[in-house]
Amino acid sequence: RFTSHALDEMVKDAISRDDVFAVLRGGVVEPGEFERGSWRYRVRVALTYVVIAFRSESALLVVTAWRKK
Repeated sequence: RFTSHALDEMVKDAISRDDVFAVLRGGVVEPGEFERGSWRYRVRVALTYVVIAFRSESALLVVTAWRKK
């Protein structure tokens, strides 16, 4: 699932859902941070970043995404 914030940020930086899935499949996972009641993980490939939070063992939430300029 994607938050509305993630979808808005993806549009701003021309990041598609396929781009997000590619980052999640092959990106570097940075150490988790506990924020707003859940652990969040930043995953990156080159200049594209995706932040996720796990909701269960089989479901995650895309919190936000961006491209560094």
